[in-house]
Amino acid sequence: MDFQFNFAVDENENSEADTHFLLLCSPEHKQESREKSRGTADLAAKPSPKLAAAKHQDEAALKKNLCVKAAKEHSIPQDLHKALENKVMETVLGLSHVKLSVVEMTCSGDADSEGIVSKSVSSHSDLIPGVYEGGLKIWECTFDLMDYLSEAEIEFTNKTVLDLGCGAGLLGIVALQGEAARVHFQDYNSTVIDEITLPNVVANCISEGRRMGSGKDRKASKPPSKRPRKAEGSPDVLNRCRFFSGEWSQVSQLLSNSSKPCVKYDIILTSETIYNPDYYSALHDTLAQLLDRNGCVYLASKVHYFGVGGGVYLFEKFIEDKNVFKTRMVKTIDQGLQRCIMEIAFKNSC
Repeated sequence: MDFQFNFAVDENENSEADTHFLLLCSPEHKQESREKSRGTADLAAKPSPKLAAAKHQDEAALKKNLCVKAAKEHSIPQDLHKALENKVMETVLGLSHVKLSVVEMTCSGDADSEGIVSKSVSSHSDLIPGVYEGGLKIWECTFDLMDYLSEAEIEFTNKTVLDLGCGAGLLGIVALQGEAARVHFQDYNSTVIDEITLPNVVANCISEGRRMGSGKDRKASKPPSKRPRKAEGSPDVLNRCRFFSGEWSQVSQLLSNSSKPCVKYDIILTSETIYNPDYYSALHDTLAQLLDRNGCVYLASKVHYFGVGGGVYLFEKFIEDKNVFKTRMVKTIDQGLQRCIMEIAFKNSC
């Protein structure tokens, strides 16, 4: 079965549209626009410096809040067939997943309420900071981490797992196959959760009418048909899943406010989420808040992301300066652009 992924990171992937968006989100742009719109008489009647500074700070804070995507939890449809309606499925490493090129062609209107599909296609960009964060692709390091989890025989049985920046959700599905007690999926964009992640989890739970089994036999499993059969009832495995969209700090806050006690994860899986250094603080704080004291993060990344500036060693230095976590490089892949698997745990963990 043919499928193709675009793994290349374009050095010029920060398009003019991206730059325009970032400028629009800046308080300086808003201040400049406001001053240009005033008449000459208004400019002559300037407020006191203290009042002007306070007003500018208030507007900057408001604008910053407007650029942060709020978190929400997505419900699993009672009729599971709805999640798979109009979806074309493919397989990779024995896992079912929605054919992403079809999603790009067919996802519109209410199904793409954020407009990320049209914006991604029109701007020819896999990343639009603050708008779309890459969930419409399956990125190369996802497969690196899947291989490592198998090679290292990472134990998921009875663990609570978070697939952070999940996209297609393949890492979380591997954890489900490994008999994790709970698996939660998070992506920045709600469209990604509804149109890609959730259908993928459902498809792997009901594919060929079988319940999800051990991950050890996933490569030998029979590929599902192009059109999944209609689901009858909700497989028990779906009761172990929750789905969230929104910015990391907002999702952390939602979990903290809605769960008593707060959810803590034994394992957090994340791939290609450290491409932008501007996100490091939010990611670090989210890991610190959601990881169990004796838990472990497995992070897959390219050594360097050209055009956006992030990478493994830069994030490792950021963690070192924060002095909360300890890190260990557990695998390096030298094929093509060098990639790594990093293990992260609290400094005082066992």
